[in-house]
Amino acid sequence: MFKGRKEELEKLESMHNSGSFEFAVIYGRRRVGKTTLIRKFCEGRRAFYFVARESSASENLKLVSRELASCGLTSEGTVFENWDSVLRLLAQLSQKERLIVAIDEFPYLAAAESGITSAIQAYTDGSFKNSKLFLILSGSSMSFMENQILGHKSPLYGRRTAQFKLQPFDYFVSREFLPGFSPEEQLTLYAVTGGIPEYLSKIDNTISLKENIARLFLTDSGVMFEEPANLLKQELREPAVYNSLITAIAGGASKLNETASKTGMDTNKAAKYLGVLMSLGIVKREYPAGEIRGKKSLYSIDDGMFRFYYRYVFTNISAITSGSGGLLYDAEIKNTLPEFCAPVFEKVCAEYLLRLQKTGKLPFFIGSLGRWWGANPNTKKPEEIDLMAISHKKGLFCECKWRSTPADLAVFETLTARSKLFDLDERHFIIFSKSGFDKKLKAKASALPQLSLISFDEINKLRT
Repeated sequence: MFKGRKEELEKLESMHNSGSFEFAVIYGRRRVGKTTLIRKFCEGRRAFYFVARESSASENLKLVSRELASCGLTSEGTVFENWDSVLRLLAQLSQKERLIVAIDEFPYLAAAESGITSAIQAYTDGSFKNSKLFLILSGSSMSFMENQILGHKSPLYGRRTAQFKLQPFDYFVSREFLPGFSPEEQLTLYAVTGGIPEYLSKIDNTISLKENIARLFLTDSGVMFEEPANLLKQELREPAVYNSLITAIAGGASKLNETASKTGMDTNKAAKYLGVLMSLGIVKREYPAGEIRGKKSLYSIDDGMFRFYYRYVFTNISAITSGSGGLLYDAEIKNTLPEFCAPVFEKVCAEYLLRLQKTGKLPFFIGSLGRWWGANPNTKKPEEIDLMAISHKKGLFCECKWRSTPADLAVFETLTARSKLFDLDERHFIIFSKSGFDKKLKAKASALPQLSLISFDEINKLRT
C-alpha cells in the first residue's frame, strides 16, 4: 500500500488540475521513494513513464522508442532518430489533452546525451509552454539535480513550476510500516532504517526485532549487508575516501580537525568531501541552536542505516561472514540499542513538536528547533540542552529521556538552570520521557503552567 507523501501528492494533484504546462523536478537519495510517488501520481492518468538507463544515448533512444509504442503513444515499430523528434512528439500529443511525461533517473540520460537539458529548455520556452504537458524529471544524484537542473547555470534554471526534495519518512509515517511491533520496537526499527521507505518495506512484521535485524544486516546474504558500500559506489567516484571519513565520524570524530587527522587529510580536503556526504544526507553538520553558523560545529552520521551499519556491522564483518551474526546481536547489539536509540528519540521529539505546531498547541511559533551545547560562563563547564527554540525573547527548552526509569524533579531543575544561560522574558519547558515521570515532577508540572510532561505513550497517540 502507498504510505506517506500526502503533501507531495496533493501538490502534484493541484498542478495536474491547472490544465496548463507544468514542470516538476523530483529528487532525493536512493531508496527514498521517488519512483513510488511518481507511479502513484500517474495511476489512472494519461501518462508516459520512462526510466533512463546508465547506457549510451542510442540505447536510451531505442528504449524510449519501444516504450512509447508499448503504451500506445506511437505505432508499433516507430524508431526515433534523435531526442528532438521525441520532444516534438510529446509537444504534439499534449496540445489538447493533459499528458504526464516522467523521466526517472534523468542524470543517466543527461550523461549519455549531452544536449538533452538544452533541448528540453528550448521546448519549454517554445511548444511546451502553450501545451497541456506535465513534465517530471527525477533523479537520485542530488548534486546533479541541484546543480545541473535547478542551479542558476543550468539551461533549465527558472523553468520548473515546482520542485520536491524527498526526505526520509519521520517516525510517525514509519510506524505505518511496522504494525506488528511495540512502540519501542518501532522506534528502534525507525532508528535502524533511518525512515527510508525501501528499507522499512523489508521489515517482516511476523518475526521478532532481533530476527529482522539479523536477517537484514547480520548475514552476508542480507539485503542491507552491503547497502552502504553499494550506495557509495553508485554515487561517488572515490568511495574508499568517503568510507574512511564515515568510519572516522562513527568512531567519535565530531570536529573537522579530528576527522581530518584520523583520515590523514588536510582540513580543506576533508571539508570538501564532508560537504559531498552532507549533500547526500549521510552526514550532517550541526550548529548550536540559535547561534550564527561559525566554527562551533559538530559532524555526525545523519543517515540511520549508515549509523547502524558503521556502529555494528562494519567493525564485525569477519564475525558476520563466518555465521556469527546472531551471537553478535546478543553480545554487542542488544544491550546497547537503548543508547543507540537515545539521539533518535530526541529527533522523534522534534518531529512531534513540529507536527504539534500545525495544531497551534505550542506556546509560540517555532521557526528553528535544535540541540544546543556550549560552556557555562559561570562554572566554565560544558552544558547541553536536548532541544531548544528561541523567538522574540521567548524560549522553549526540552529534555528527552530515553531510559527505563521515570524522569524526576532533578531533570527539570537542571533544565531550568541551563535555560538561565539565555536572556529571555519568557521560558517554557517540556520534558519527554520513555518511562513516564515520578510524583514530585508531576506535582511540579501541576503547579507550573510553563512545564509540560509528555510521555512516549502520549507521543504515540499523535495521528499523522
